[in-house]
Amino acid sequence: MLPVTSAVAALAAVALVLLSVRVSLRRMAVGTRIGTGDDETLLRRIRAQGNFIEYVPLGLILLGLAESARAAQPWLWTIAGLLVAGRCLHAVGISLGRSSIRAPGMIATYLALLAGAAAQFLG
Repeated sequence: MLPVTSAVAALAAVALVLLSVRVSLRRMAVGTRIGTGDDETLLRRIRAQGNFIEYVPLGLILLGLAESARAAQPWLWTIAGLLVAGRCLHAVGISLGRSSIRAPGMIATYLALLAGAAAQFLG
């Protein structure tokens, strides 16, 4: 059993569905089936979804490996918290076009990945 990884994966699944629905709704609203057309809002929603898909799987893998290796709970919750907070901040920041929100989200995501990598060696 991997309760921390399972909880984060479940949250990630819900978040991905929400990000995907936002893309779909915008596609319908602007009549763009493929690509982004000239719609900046659609482009931002697609990138928020795409960035989520690019980073979350590796974060979950590292978290699951750390949890399988019985890393200390504070390590696991640090990785989980940074990953969730980072991806939420990034999605909001990119959707709104606000670097002041997006940048801390990327930093938190990078720290989650580095913490996940370190947990593989530090236990």
